[in-house]
Amino acid sequence: MFRYLSAGESHGKGLLAIIEGLPAGLKIDVSAINKDLASRQGGFGRGGRMKIEKDRVEFLSGLRDGVTLGSPIGLWIPNKDWQNWQEVMDPLSCDLQKCAQREVLCPRPGHADLSGGLKYDHQDLRNVLERSSARETAIKVAIGAIAKILLAEFGVKVVAFVTQIGKVRSEKDCLASNFQEEVLENSCLRCLDKEIEPKMIEEIKKAKEKGDTIGGTFVTVATGLPPGLGSYCQADRRLDGRLAQALMSIPAIKGVEVGIGFGVAEELGSQVHDQIYYSKESGFYRKTNNAGGLEGGVTNGMPLVIRAAMKPIPTLKKPLSSVNIKTKEATLASFERSDTCAVPAASVVGQAVVAIELVRAFLEKFGQDSLREMKRNFKGYCEQIATYPSVD
Repeated sequence: MFRYLSAGESHGKGLLAIIEGLPAGLKIDVSAINKDLASRQGGFGRGGRMKIEKDRVEFLSGLRDGVTLGSPIGLWIPNKDWQNWQEVMDPLSCDLQKCAQREVLCPRPGHADLSGGLKYDHQDLRNVLERSSARETAIKVAIGAIAKILLAEFGVKVVAFVTQIGKVRSEKDCLASNFQEEVLENSCLRCLDKEIEPKMIEEIKKAKEKGDTIGGTFVTVATGLPPGLGSYCQADRRLDGRLAQALMSIPAIKGVEVGIGFGVAEELGSQVHDQIYYSKESGFYRKTNNAGGLEGGVTNGMPLVIRAAMKPIPTLKKPLSSVNIKTKEATLASFERSDTCAVPAASVVGQAVVAIELVRAFLEKFGQDSLREMKRNFKGYCEQIATYPSVD
């Protein structure tokens, strides 16, 4: 089974993770991981923290000469901002006077501050926000980049792009997958629609001038997937449910759609379902992809298409009303350094968590001890479905 655990606080020493279940024999391209980490830090609308951190991954275990051993992989991303917070965030010994100066007592609406304080009985809400912070997604992007390297061995590519900022939305076909990734790398919003992108930028500028924040949507597309990943046999094995959970686990994500999503409620069945065709050259195929590549919780061979909606970040320069947890007096919410818009960054995290879940499904289907074994099993399966139904 492929799994991972992460640890670390936003202003702590750094972020670490242990990955278990990757096959032996996979060559790791560290530059590709660092490229995704840099993409997560980019995007128009980011805040001051991105000027401090220059995320780079370090491998602590599980590799030899850049190749996976099949044993647990240890990852580490140091926080440069730690030097400014050491006396407040040291795991063993803190300066109590400086801790008091940076104490958080006024919870931010929309954040985990109050609910986390109530749950864990924290008297200082910094204990909540340090872990619930989206800073944790950096290590998640590193894990996802490794997952993308494994998927690429089987011809699978995972890419995400922004489709909406506030009320400005691209009308381009989000189910299309025939685009060049370089277009995204040259976009400050990771947007494919060059005509609509300037309008999105204006929306972000307007929000910033008001001391406000703004959300949006992004789409993640995975191409090259074989049919048969996931299962309809048990609810917790359905791939659509697993992917939705993975995306919803990203901070500030409040909604997920597969394929045309909520659009299925507006049309008749004859207009929604993707009709099936067959040819000797292509085998079974579909001319449309309203299902977004998933039917019955199983991939059907079409591109996987998932949209996620991100709410505006809950840390505002003009804070909302709150209550001091100690005095119970009405006040304004605490302000921590924040972004105006992080939808482009969230899209990078989105492609990471989708890649992680797809790797889980791949390893379930094709094994996980060694890459060579996986490729042999994958080849045999592809030959099998090419002659379906086979006659013994």
